[in-house]
Amino acid sequence: MPGKTHRYATTLRWTGNRGTGTSGYKDYARTHEIVSAGKPVIPGSSDPAFRGDADRYNPEDLLIGAISACHMLWYLHLCATAKIVVVAYEDEADGIMVEDADGGGRFVSATIRPRVTLAPGSNVEKARAFHHDAHVKCFIANSLNFPVAVEPSFATA
Repeated sequence: MPGKTHRYATTLRWTGNRGTGTSGYKDYARTHEIVSAGKPVIPGSSDPAFRGDADRYNPEDLLIGAISACHMLWYLHLCATAKIVVVAYEDEADGIMVEDADGGGRFVSATIRPRVTLAPGSNVEKARAFHHDAHVKCFIANSLNFPVAVEPSFATA
């Protein structure tokens, strides 16, 4: 029996028409906005390597951020239900994308590096094991066709 189904919707608006549309490869900006009803606009562009605006999020940034956030949300849930108190959580995540000779490409790996600060007296080994469980449950990681490594570190408040 299948589980619940959830639907997510966004609107993407290209904002990079400099007056002549896509009349030439260098004649348009890659800027765009990602909108979801009732939420702040996400300013997007392509990576600067692909003529994008470095001050805006690119799809690659958003993918790595989604992996990191999904893992964190599952991890905090698992800790809370097990009465392990997390007082701080920060992640330095990155991903490796390989570009093909024809300009296409793909991500080949990602690594998340959660730095978790636990309340005194917390069970560090159980907290460490929950990273595995969070990774297994992460909706985003389960949707990818490349490996995601998890390299956690811990401190006590």
